[in-house]
Amino acid sequence: MHGGNEAGPNALPPGSAPHDCPLCPRLVEFRLAWRAREPRWHNAPVPVFDGGNARLLIVGLAPGLRGANRTGRPFTGDYAGDLLYATLLKFGFARGTFAADPADGLTLVESAIVNGVACVPPLNKPLPAEINTCRRYLHEAIAARPAARAIVVLGRIAHETTLRALGAKLSRHPFAHGAVHELDGRSLYDSYHCSRYNTNTGVLTTPMFEAVFARVRADLDAAR
Repeated sequence: MHGGNEAGPNALPPGSAPHDCPLCPRLVEFRLAWRAREPRWHNAPVPVFDGGNARLLIVGLAPGLRGANRTGRPFTGDYAGDLLYATLLKFGFARGTFAADPADGLTLVESAIVNGVACVPPLNKPLPAEINTCRRYLHEAIAARPAARAIVVLGRIAHETTLRALGAKLSRHPFAHGAVHELDGRSLYDSYHCSRYNTNTGVLTTPMFEAVFARVRADLDAAR
C-alpha cells in the first residue's frame, strides 16, 4: 500500500528506494519487526509522492512510524501532514481533499514530496550513516526532476542532506527559516519542519509556514 503516481503497476517514481532496500541494517531490522507486528501497514521505504511535471520538490526527513510508515504516502497519517497538505492545497500545489489516507484522492500539482531517509528510523532519529547512505535516492529524485527549480527543505537535516546531494557547501548556505539559497539554477527554500512539536512550542506557526510557500508560488509564477 502506498501513495504517489506510478508509471506502471509495479514501477516506483524515480528516487524511490526499493520495497526491500537492504542498505541500512538497523532500519531493515526495525521495519521487519514492525512488519511482523503490523502486517497490514506499509512497513517499507516510502516512495516519492509525485504529481508529475514537478516544478517544486519538498524534502522531509523520514517517515513517521504511525504516519507514512503505516500508510505508505509521505506525511500521511500524522499531524505534520495536516499542515503540509493544507498549505499545498491553499497555494495550488495539490488538489482534492486530504483525509490522511492514500485513497483520499488527493493529487499533487507540479510538485513532488520525498524524504531524506526513506525508511522509518527508531525514535524518529536516523543516524548520520543512514542519512548518508539514503542520499543516493534523494540525488536520484532531484536529478530525475530537472523542472523542479524550487526545493523546499523541512528542517535542518533535510537542508543539509539536500545541499550535499546537490554538491553544495554547507558553510555557504546556513539553515534559517525563510532563507532562500540560489544553487546553480535551483532555489532552496528553508522551513522549520511542520512537526507537532514545532507547532505546539511555537517554533513554527501556520503563517510562518505559509509564508515559505507563498514565496515559492510567487517565484514560480514569475518564472513561468
